[in-house]
Amino acid sequence: MTIATPTPVRDALDGIDLTHERVLVTTGPRSGLVVIVAVHSTALGQALGGARMWQYENWTDALADALRLSAAMTLKNAAAGLSLGGGKSVIRIPVGTVLTSAQKRDAMLDLGDAIESLNGAYMTAEDVGTSAELMSIVAERTDHVCGLPADRGGVGEPADATAAGVYAAILATVEALFGTREIAGRHLVISGLGQVGGRLARALAAAGARLTVTDVNLTTRKLAAEIGAEWVDVDSAHTVEADLFVPCGLGGVLSERVISELRVLGVVGAANNQLAHRSGAALLDARGILWAPDFVVNAGGVIYLSMASVHGADLDAVSRRVDAIGDTVAAILTTSREQGTTTLEAAERLSAERLGAAV
Repeated sequence: MTIATPTPVRDALDGIDLTHERVLVTTGPRSGLVVIVAVHSTALGQALGGARMWQYENWTDALADALRLSAAMTLKNAAAGLSLGGGKSVIRIPVGTVLTSAQKRDAMLDLGDAIESLNGAYMTAEDVGTSAELMSIVAERTDHVCGLPADRGGVGEPADATAAGVYAAILATVEALFGTREIAGRHLVISGLGQVGGRLARALAAAGARLTVTDVNLTTRKLAAEIGAEWVDVDSAHTVEADLFVPCGLGGVLSERVISELRVLGVVGAANNQLAHRSGAALLDARGILWAPDFVVNAGGVIYLSMASVHGADLDAVSRRVDAIGDTVAAILTTSREQGTTTLEAAERLSAERLGAAV
């Protein structure tokens, strides 16, 4: 009898460098769900990053997501000039499972206990699959949570600020491409019309942009009709010929295949970890497609949570800081062009300089 060699399966953790200060993986005693808290860096201060509750095939997929997202939060917070480190928490829901309200509550209590065990190294907030209301449950078990509902003493969820920062980044990218920040008449393809993408679509439509949009949630076609946007299937959105592709869904969208099929001059959006692989930055550059690094573009939310949560916060100052994301993007695009590097390298250098100054 011949024993066949098993077909190797690519491990979800392959290619991920473990540069984290601490990673907690536990099974929630109430929910039975895998809860992961990844603290990547506290060099600049307490690690801040949202709590993601999502379906994953395996717990190692959830761990890989937490490691990537937390490392990106270190870059994001540093590039934004915040005195915060980078971290992320992920709760793994088995594929095909729909949690009841009671199960979600148990999961949030488990998350709160996990965060509390880290003695202040990490603070959480809402992210994909969670909300300001769910964060108020986390707050029953730990003080290290922000973005609570306004009626519970918090500053609410940060989608408005995130969308505002992405809008500022789009204007900076348009200026780099066309020499003007005029958005009227420009054609943008928005993939993902959730909390941030939906707000962004409304703002761009109001400014006179021509929009093509899509989302896995077909109920968002109502928004498309409302703002006069053209609807396309998710799988074909990246092939639409336009000025900008604006990814606002989950990460990993910019695979080698997608990059080869893009028919745009630039990519700038709210999604985290847009590059399926780091090499995607060079592939985009080789095709002459200007990519605004996601961890700079989508920093409006953490800026808002960091500044607005301070007692007596000046909301006008918060807005100015969020709008300044456009200036940071412009500087990164200029540095990339002048030094002959990818925009990813230019953005990482900015973050590294700020992290190095803290050592």
